Amino acid sequence: MQNLLHSFILASIVGAPALSHGADLTVTAVNKLNPARASQTLELTAKQLEPMGAKELNTVHVKDSAGKELIVQAVDTDFDAYRKADIVIFQADFAPNETKTFTVTTGGKQVFKREQYKAFGRFNRERFDDFVWENDRIAHRTYGAALETWQGEPLASSTIDIWSKRTSRMVVNDWYLSDDYHTDHGDGADFYSAGPSRGCGGNGLWAADRLWTSRNFVNSRVLANGPIRVMFELEYPAFLVDNISVSEVKRISLDAGSQLDKFQSTYKQFTRPGQTQKLTTGIGLKKAGGEKVELNAERGWLVKWEKVEKNAGEQGLAVVVDPKSFEKHTEDKLNQLILAKVPEGGVVSYWAGFCWDKAGQSTSAEAWKKHVDEFAQGVASPIEISVATK
Repeated sequence: MQNLLHSFILASIVGAPALSHGADLTVTAVNKLNPARASQTLELTAKQLEPMGAKELNTVHVKDSAGKELIVQAVDTDFDAYRKADIVIFQADFAPNETKTFTVTTGGKQVFKREQYKAFGRFNRERFDDFVWENDRIAHRTYGAALETWQGEPLASSTIDIWSKRTSRMVVNDWYLSDDYHTDHGDGADFYSAGPSRGCGGNGLWAADRLWTSRNFVNSRVLANGPIRVMFELEYPAFLVDNISVSEVKRISLDAGSQLDKFQSTYKQFTRPGQTQKLTTGIGLKKAGGEKVELNAERGWLVKWEKVEKNAGEQGLAVVVDPKSFEKHTEDKLNQLILAKVPEGGVVSYWAGFCWDKAGQSTSAEAWKKHVDEFAQGVASPIEISVATK
């Protein structure tokens, strides 16, 4: 009986089809613009990857046409209860009008080395609830609730602060560790005083000819933390907008190689049914003496060039919006502002960021304007991706 059972099992194994991880995929990516585009982040959804049969997206691997394996990050974009990744991202450089192909397979779980990280962010309880984030080009921070009651220098502001860096390595942890980040020791420093202004891309809601803004964030959660993308959400307490109470959740993401962050504000109005108001967001750049400001409404961007505080060089700042949502350029006492329509669902997206001439990427006002204009073109015409089984 045992011999018969053994023979049956052996026959079943021999006759069974070999287990397969599924089909490999070929990804074709097309740059339809004339400008060259460096560090483009390509996204593949879980649905696109279904033919591979990968149970976890952190086992997805990508090779370029020369067979070089690329860094691939699995990302959970919807922050569901299972914290399961629903996209993978990787990056490539594109020449003007270039088409590239990639091979996607499954393999071992992706494990990254410290030197591969080009994006990072975290909550900082030790510095009055800051949230700080960076990539290989720029760094920012914004302020949590504890700063509002600090006796030394209390500040109530949902501004976006600038940390000027001129190194590709991740530095924010080191800067907090040394607590000497207002002096440039070779990697950059905090030369920017955002204060109650909108800083570099902070926003609010525009009503009754003025900007209404929230206070400091009260909760944060990290959705992705490198090596390619840092993405997190900040929750703000409800604030008044011309006698209407509104709450905000702001999602911020920054990819490796980018000078601009993507911001997404989700607003909820606390009104009676049927009384929801149309909202307009005001996205700001802090005013500075001697600044040069230029608007291109057709492309949806506002750029400025100014001197950095403490004679630390010059910098450019920018806001980019969907031209279809653009209303007008205006200003208040503290900020240059772009006004943009908030869609009916209450979710509005825009991009904002900066450069520092000492970092070497954009060293003049013209170079910065060109960079922002090409970025805006890229937002309007993303890299086109198609996926096929091999």
